[in-house]
Amino acid sequence: MAAARRVGLVFDDRFLTHNTGLNLFGEQTPYPYAEPVPHVSKPALVGRAKHLMDLYGVTDQMVRIEPIVATDEQLLTYHTPEHLARVKTLSDGYGGDSGAGAPMGQGGDRVARLAAGGTIAAVDAVLRGEVDTAYALVRPPGHHAMADQGMGYCVFSNAVIAAKLAQQNHGVKKVLILDWDVHHGNGTQAAFWSNPSVLFISLHQEDLYPAGWGAVDQVGVDEGEGFTVNIPLPAGAGNAAYAAAYERLVIPIATQFNPDLVIVSAGQDASVFGPLARMSITTDGYRAMCEAMLGVADVCCGGKLVVTQ
Repeated sequence: MAAARRVGLVFDDRFLTHNTGLNLFGEQTPYPYAEPVPHVSKPALVGRAKHLMDLYGVTDQMVRIEPIVATDEQLLTYHTPEHLARVKTLSDGYGGDSGAGAPMGQGGDRVARLAAGGTIAAVDAVLRGEVDTAYALVRPPGHHAMADQGMGYCVFSNAVIAAKLAQQNHGVKKVLILDWDVHHGNGTQAAFWSNPSVLFISLHQEDLYPAGWGAVDQVGVDEGEGFTVNIPLPAGAGNAAYAAAYERLVIPIATQFNPDLVIVSAGQDASVFGPLARMSITTDGYRAMCEAMLGVADVCCGGKLVVTQ
């Protein structure tokens, strides 16, 4: 792998300090359990992934990329000043919900900025030629975050900001953002709804979350019409269904668009082990999806691929 590609890795222990609290789902009083149930988006998810990568020697074959702390100017390429102010107020206080189901604890502003900055750093490293591809193992995630609020565990829209800055700072003309999270990437869709320079493709479980987002007929508006592609799949769709979607839709549409950069929003919750949905992707399925996106990047843009968690 190291001989074939220089693969960058963004990771920082501070990602594990992002505090999402307990699994209360709107309740204010902790459940009376001897061992309280942690929030679904808990630090162990990212920490366990990094631990396994270390144990199996994967990280030894990767190039370390240091994340940056995203500035106001960078975040404001998408988010509103009011959202940034709300996140800072929560961070300076005792924490709380940064929007609709996006909890964060004290000090969470800096961690969320680091997650956005980690994705920015991964894109910068690829576009500067320091690595061929990069994996940003960051937390909190980003694809649900709207311009004016956090949503669905996401505080800032990491991939959106990185894509906008790639165009602004590196002269990238066309970006493909492929989202294989089991939930629809509504924040990403909203950001580029009328923008023909970013092709957004989302594969997700139909009618899951958020309500009303991700239908086939949501294709963008004005100049951006046709540059949003939603592929809702029925509950229970597994490796074969995803493979067919890639073969018949994702790869032909992506290669026709011919992007200068490919970004993958890589939620892993379509896994057969995922507790929040009813899809059945296995490790082999995820490997095939990643190989497909590597192939698109190789054909279209010299392999310039960034995968962000």
